[in-house]
Amino acid sequence: MTSTPTAAVNGQDAPATRVALVTGASGGIGRAVAERLAADGDAVVLLYSGGRDRADEAVAGITASGGRAVAMRADVADETEMAAAFDRAEQEFGGVDVVVNTAGIMLLAPVAELDLADLDRMHRVNIRGTFVVSQLAARRLRAGGALVNFSTSVTRLQQPGYAAYAASKGAVEAMTLILARELRGRDITVNAVAPGPTATPLFLEGKPQEVVDHIAGLNPMQRLGTPADIADAVAFLAGPAGRWTNGQTLYVNGGAA
Repeated sequence: MTSTPTAAVNGQDAPATRVALVTGASGGIGRAVAERLAADGDAVVLLYSGGRDRADEAVAGITASGGRAVAMRADVADETEMAAAFDRAEQEFGGVDVVVNTAGIMLLAPVAELDLADLDRMHRVNIRGTFVVSQLAARRLRAGGALVNFSTSVTRLQQPGYAAYAASKGAVEAMTLILARELRGRDITVNAVAPGPTATPLFLEGKPQEVVDHIAGLNPMQRLGTPADIADAVAFLAGPAGRWTNGQTLYVNGGAA
C-alpha cells in the first residue's frame, strides 16, 4: 500500500499535488468536475469515450489557468483501457488520489417496450463500467484517496420509463457502499453522488422546453441543477472536508423528492 506523496516546502514535508482521474470528462458534469478539481489544485486526467475536441478544450482551459491536466480516450467498461489510464496518471503525475466516475448513459422506455439491446448498453457502461473503475481504484488509489461514483435521484422516484436506468444505478449504489466497507483500514473513502435533474445534454436531449420548464418548477429551488452544483458536491467528497463521509449516497438535487 502506497502513502500520500509529500514534497519539501521550507525544509518541511508538505502534501504534494493530488492527482484526480475523471471519467466522462469531455462534457456536462464530468467536465465541470475536472475543472473544479483542477481549480482546487489537483492534477487531472480527463477520460472520454467520445468528444476528443471538447476534452482537449477542457485541458487547454485548465492549463491556461495554471493547472495541470491531460486527456485520454478510454472505455470505462474495458479493463485494459482503464488500466492504461491509471498507468498514464502515474506516469504523468506520480499516482492517483481521487477517482470520479461520471461516465454513464440513460436510455428510457417503459419495461414492456424497452429494447433489450438498450438494457445491455446501459448494463455495460453503468454497471460493468462502474465495477471496472471501482476495482482499479480499490487496487491503485493511494492512502488518503477518494472514489466517487455516480448514481441518480431517480432511484427513489419510481418514475415510469426509468426502470432500466434506475436499476443500473441501484447496482452502482450497492457496489459503491459495499466497497467502502471492503476497504477498511486503507484510509480511502468511497461514496456515490446521486444528482437530480441537471441541465446537461444527457438530460435535455429530446425534451421540449415546456417539459424542461415543468420539471424545473417541481423543484423547491425552482430550477434545474447545474454541472457546477454537482461538481461542488464531488469536490467536498474528494477533498479534506469530506474525509468523515464514507459509504454514503449523497443526493444532490435541490430538495427534489
